[in-house]
Amino acid sequence: MDRVYLETLKLDKFRNYQSLSLDLDQRHVVLTGENGAGKTNILEAISFLSPGRGLRRATYDSVGLASGDGSWSVFANLQGAAGEVGIGTGLRQSSFGVEKHRRVHINGAQAKSADSLLEHCRVVWLTPSMDGLFTGPASDRRRFLDRMVLAVDPVHGKRMSNYEKVMRSRNKLLSEEPINDSWINATEDQLAELAVAVASARHELIGLLSTVIVKNSNRDSPFPDALVALSGSLENEIGEIPASDLETEYKDRLRSRRRLDAAANRTLEGPHRSDLLVHHRPKSMAASQCSTGEQKALLTGLLLAHARLVGEMHDFAPILLLDEIAAHLDEGRRRALYDLIDELGCQAWMTGTDKALFASLDNRAKFLTVEAGTVHA
Repeated sequence: MDRVYLETLKLDKFRNYQSLSLDLDQRHVVLTGENGAGKTNILEAISFLSPGRGLRRATYDSVGLASGDGSWSVFANLQGAAGEVGIGTGLRQSSFGVEKHRRVHINGAQAKSADSLLEHCRVVWLTPSMDGLFTGPASDRRRFLDRMVLAVDPVHGKRMSNYEKVMRSRNKLLSEEPINDSWINATEDQLAELAVAVASARHELIGLLSTVIVKNSNRDSPFPDALVALSGSLENEIGEIPASDLETEYKDRLRSRRRLDAAANRTLEGPHRSDLLVHHRPKSMAASQCSTGEQKALLTGLLLAHARLVGEMHDFAPILLLDEIAAHLDEGRRRALYDLIDELGCQAWMTGTDKALFASLDNRAKFLTVEAGTVHA
């Protein structure tokens, strides 16, 4: 399996960095420093080497230097899945002001879309804001699920975008009087096709992930196995009936629910309402009922299983971004985590306030100190 890793990282007018240039190697990277120094900002910059709005889900016009003009850039040289590559992304200043949509350049040439980044690397992350994933709203779990799908199926981002766009069109048509039957029929035909495709992609991911978890199960691991499943009207029927029949069935349901959906001003049924169900397998307990520590260990184990799946499917491991990962782990769990990351072949970027938390990494990592927008060894 090829090791994907950053060799250089350069930031310009990004968050609290006027400019930053880091020379790296294939080792892990540990960023330590006080809260607010800018450690997570570096992880966020790396997360923009994948499609989407990054690990904070920030709007692109909000990540530039506060005293800057709104433009920003992230550039990285990396050993990627297709060999050495230079990737740049950001917002440019134009004669009409700062552009609204970030551009992606690969080896100097503008890419058609951010999805092109997936040809060179996959980036997955775990942040403190995700600690409440199992007890928070279903929308957070759907977002987490779709990011997992995207890491193994590059088309999924476009699929989800198209689904949401068509759903908005249907909602708009339902708000108009009189309803144009031919238009809404055509819209619902398209929506049903996309909905079944989204549900099928999620269903396939859950099956693949479950296989990886079972195959690599270890009772002595401090990160317990997760039992994962989907809850949703379409997802529950995937595999039970042919996709074409499921599309027809969903179209019939959409048609019969038009008045209800019009009254609610939204589509009340579909994969945008589904949920990811997670159980603590050894304890046969819903993740939401587990202790805070158990939930953290369960989520970490789930992330590692997903990283393993990505590596097995694509012959290169993802880059891992682990923000404040060691803060609530005892020494034994920290050591086990670092060993598991090594086993996966990932380059991991980890942050923390105390360098001692990463002592067992020793020379397996490059240690950097972050202080108010500056970084030094």
